[in-house]
Amino acid sequence: MPSTQDSSPRKTPFEAPTPSSVPESRPKLTPDQQTKYETLLEKARAFTEITCPTKEHKGKSGPINERERAWLTRECLLRYLRATNWTVKESEQRLLDTLAWRREYGIDDFTPEYISPEQETGKQIIVGFDKQGRPCQYLNPGRQNTEASPRQIHHLFYMVERVTDMMPPGVEKLNLMINYKPSKQRQNTTEPVSTAREVLHILQSHYPERLGKALIINVPWFVWGFFKIIKPFMHPVTREKLKFNEDMKQYVPAEQLWSADWNGDMDFEYDHSAYWPALDAMCRLRREQRMARWTAAGSQIGESEDYLAGGTDVSVNGFAFSSASTSTSMSASAAPTVAVSAEGERDPGEVDVVQEKLAGATLENVQSKPAEVSPA
Repeated sequence: MPSTQDSSPRKTPFEAPTPSSVPESRPKLTPDQQTKYETLLEKARAFTEITCPTKEHKGKSGPINERERAWLTRECLLRYLRATNWTVKESEQRLLDTLAWRREYGIDDFTPEYISPEQETGKQIIVGFDKQGRPCQYLNPGRQNTEASPRQIHHLFYMVERVTDMMPPGVEKLNLMINYKPSKQRQNTTEPVSTAREVLHILQSHYPERLGKALIINVPWFVWGFFKIIKPFMHPVTREKLKFNEDMKQYVPAEQLWSADWNGDMDFEYDHSAYWPALDAMCRLRREQRMARWTAAGSQIGESEDYLAGGTDVSVNGFAFSSASTSTSMSASAAPTVAVSAEGERDPGEVDVVQEKLAGATLENVQSKPAEVSPA
């Protein structure tokens, strides 16, 4: 990565927010909310099967797997409860619906190689964090380089998944940074209303409580008309998060705000050969770290995202993770199973094995791993 003395443009993501960035505080649960959370947690821990309802995806139905169980964190359950106004039954159904959608859509199976052709011009970039530590995902419609296809939408949600990988401890939301500046190749930077409705439906149904703000610049008249058309399909809370043509330094520290069109101090140049493998390596490392910590603490539904991200070494069940292991990782495929007794006690010897194996990998190790084979 560029040093402070290096005058060349930055070409890779930032690994962390500025020291002055402070995550927004989470409101303390009321006794009623705590009871509802515990009820939903009990129901989630009883999930055994994921049923894919659409006819063409019936074959994807089956037992819940470890990756899906790890996705069901404490904060995930709380996000769904908040999105349903603390209605347990609706939250339970929406969690099951999202688990089924993730299987049907194949969101966990998209590879960097499959998405790469969509990304070559940098029409989406994850770089920098806002003043609350939320990762910034830049959308540059003027850099569109492919014809309309399902992979274009796959690209968007692949990048949303990578933004969640990049979230530091205590952060649950992202910032969308949308620049509608046209290019010579693309003057009309709007998307079809049908595509916008599909994207909004997926975001609101399967990524609830994930949007911090949507900061939007260079909005031409026809884009204003576009927003007017899709506005009725937006949740009122979502509409309040849209900020148009403002001074974006009030939301993002200048040193991590892109200089191009955004008036920040970050000189960034998109170079696919440098950026794409760097983003993949960073995100893969974080996923492996989190899965290793989840395994070490007993592989339980309802685990704390702060613990998984290394913000605390204490799991929700009181398990203490070795602080020496918080910045290291292990291959998820090599993660050993932690023995758990009938009383829920982990075998200390097995925990030691997990923590010892965590001490081997670095970002360089992850970068040197062979690329996955695209399913497409």
